[in-house]
Amino acid sequence: MRHDTPSRPSLFKTLAFAIPATVAAVAFGTFAPLSASAESAVKIDPPKMEAPAGTGLQTVILAGGCFWGVQAVFQHVNGVTNAVSGYAGGAQKDAAYETVSTGRTGHAESVKVTFDPKVVSYGKILQVYFSVAHNPTELNRQGPDSGTQYRSEIFPQTDAQRQTANAYIAQLNAAHAFSQPIVTKVDAKTAAFYPAEAYHQDYATLHPNQPYIAINDLPKVDNLKQMFPDLYRSKPVTVAEATAQR
Repeated sequence: MRHDTPSRPSLFKTLAFAIPATVAAVAFGTFAPLSASAESAVKIDPPKMEAPAGTGLQTVILAGGCFWGVQAVFQHVNGVTNAVSGYAGGAQKDAAYETVSTGRTGHAESVKVTFDPKVVSYGKILQVYFSVAHNPTELNRQGPDSGTQYRSEIFPQTDAQRQTANAYIAQLNAAHAFSQPIVTKVDAKTAAFYPAEAYHQDYATLHPNQPYIAINDLPKVDNLKQMFPDLYRSKPVTVAEATAQR
């Protein structure tokens, strides 16, 4: 996913496009195994955050590496009504793939997750984020992608979300759920979100045989099914479908 310059993709991604997924997996390895740390995190229940009476859908913006994989995971979570790939943490004028990929705009590749708290709690969204969607102990990188645009960061939309995220991180660190400290940031303000270009939306669903997706992202969806069978749904909710239902 990483671009060394706005127009030149990384060696990994270039080769991943050029060779079959099975060969690429042998050559480069699979970057999304379910680690023992992730399994430990799944066993730690997140803090509860009660939704105010009459509250409808909620949103939270999550950054955890390439947005293709993060989006794919949450599209398979029951109770999520939409998951949109985009950019957060920087200015609107720079919110485009070619500029964000330089790592100099302040943005993080992110996913805006809209969910029904009556079906899936915010705590469960965080639990999936920390244990399946990405590795929260990797600083400014995920798998083959490196740079601040691939950082681990939560952009809460309410103070309650912010407090719950900070409490959960403290809980995971205190329990030594991961072998390394969690580096995930929790943004202190409510950040703006800028949707990514149309060709990035639903990318993993539309291109399951693309080697980058097969190696890095489909294993995350499999891990979701394995570790959260009650949350997993086989048919993903797509941006195209969510938009059509408005």
